[in-house]
Amino acid sequence: MRIISGKYKGKRLIAPKKLPVRPTTDMAKEALFNILNNRFYFDELKVLDLFSGTGNISYEFASRGVENITAVDGFQGCVRYISKTAQELGFSITTIKSDVFKFLQGTPEKFDLIFADPPYDFDTEHFLKIADLVFGNELLLEDGVLIIEHSDQTDLSEHPKFSMQRKYGGSIFSFFEIIE
Repeated sequence: MRIISGKYKGKRLIAPKKLPVRPTTDMAKEALFNILNNRFYFDELKVLDLFSGTGNISYEFASRGVENITAVDGFQGCVRYISKTAQELGFSITTIKSDVFKFLQGTPEKFDLIFADPPYDFDTEHFLKIADLVFGNELLLEDGVLIIEHSDQTDLSEHPKFSMQRKYGGSIFSFFEIIE
């Protein structure tokens, strides 16, 4: 895994092999950040990274200047790795070990951008539950966006807050937002 842009562009990170993760590919990550780069000023964002795994997406945001990042994962090894790596690189990433669904039900915070990369083998209703909890608990700030990464075997386009999707290899990013 490597950081593709920003202060630590090209930095390679090696996560422990025992982590139960599937990091977003560099190609998909680069395409996603090209979209986000045209929409947001990174240094002003408040980001929530759900099912954060190795912290791949969190590091990319931090390298681009985001100073307010919360990474949530249910696996202690992932949380430990992200905390250690963030400290080594001087990134401001708050790590939380929690079941993502419980976290979404209980957090009082609001975010500009919420990124979720759950296991690809989730049932469609679990993917949709993420969106339902984000919008039901009003966790997005004005003009905020939820992005859920999933495989091309999952279709989330029927959700009322769905706005678009982008496909890169075997990964799809579905975007959700408040459309008025």
